[in-house]
Amino acid sequence: MNDDSSLTEEELALHIRLRGLRREHADLDAAIEALGATAVPDQLRIARLKRQKLSLRDEIVKIEARILPDIIA
Repeated sequence: MNDDSSLTEEELALHIRLRGLRREHADLDAAIEALGATAVPDQLRIARLKRQKLSLRDEIVKIEARILPDIIA
């Protein structure tokens, strides 16, 4: 990763957003794990959380692509 001093304001904002999304993704993962470990898991709630987690993952991938675009050599 770049040194924070060499990042533009937009890049810094993207890095901050990316960290937040990754944290949220990990929190959802923990919540899904905890719900799955209950005696009678709420399958509908787990499915909703998984969809939300996939949506976050898509957003993470888009931001990562903006930060590190593919370079065709």
